[in-house]
Amino acid sequence: MVVPTGRRSNLTIGTRGSQLALRQSEWFREQVRAVAPDIHITLRKIRTTGDNILDVPLAKIGGKGLFVKEIEEALLAGEIDLAVHSMKDVPAQMPTGLDLLCVPPREDARDALISNGGQSLKTLPPYSVVGTASLRRQAQLLSVRPDLRIQMLRGNLDTRLRKFKEGAFDAIVLASAGLHRMGWAGEITEYLDPLVSLPAIGQGALGIQGRKDDAFVRSILEPLNDAVTWTAVTAERAFLYRLQGGCQVPIAAHATVSAGRVLLDGLVASVDGKTVIRDQIEGPEGEATALGTHLAERLLARGAEKILRDIYGVGG
Repeated sequence: MVVPTGRRSNLTIGTRGSQLALRQSEWFREQVRAVAPDIHITLRKIRTTGDNILDVPLAKIGGKGLFVKEIEEALLAGEIDLAVHSMKDVPAQMPTGLDLLCVPPREDARDALISNGGQSLKTLPPYSVVGTASLRRQAQLLSVRPDLRIQMLRGNLDTRLRKFKEGAFDAIVLASAGLHRMGWAGEITEYLDPLVSLPAIGQGALGIQGRKDDAFVRSILEPLNDAVTWTAVTAERAFLYRLQGGCQVPIAAHATVSAGRVLLDGLVASVDGKTVIRDQIEGPEGEATALGTHLAERLLARGAEKILRDIYGVGG
């Protein structure tokens, strides 16, 4: 279909239908209303592949974009005008015709431990059962606590919390950002230091996606972009792109930006946590993409290529 790219009086935001996704999209809708009060903005819930398959680990489903593919298809078809994603769900390579138009200020990027009896990761009893669907978290937890029994925990944020409270796990690990956005920060027992659990690429940030040629939407979103978060996410996603990573392999990276400099910390680990290849790089914020690429190449040269080859059947 032919999609109008001039000025419009109505915009539709595409979003997943989970409580957290709706909360994030409603928050962003208010940001857009603040800069464009004359535009009527509606939300459209779209169910994704990742929402439909809840009884299989993400790593076994295969492919990338499990939580964004159907939303991107709606964008390309002109059924919606922009999409609000959790940045960590967005693959490093965009479909032709789409672009990342805006990244608002980042929430807390750290992982959070929720445990019975207020136990920290260090003081969890031996052989405690810890729930997570993330191979990245699994690898890093086993690296510091190889005795832990990691079990799959899929579902929306509220579903995972409910399963924990029903006694299925001794502890679970979730993203702090989602808990904060839902007003559930009080559930957190311990914020995991990035030295222990390095966050996922883009964790804590939202990615606002639109059509590359939609100058009208791009102009509205421009003042809502946070330059510091954009630079950090750019470095992290360049790292991911060079590794051609997805949910099938434990890859993590987190960038901080200060005084015009980017500090990027990245790792690739084996699923069992026995091998963790980690390094960091620093440079000017204008070279965020190059820094991410260079750090990935460093890790590939130090053994990450073998980990990728073992899991994907290909190298780097």
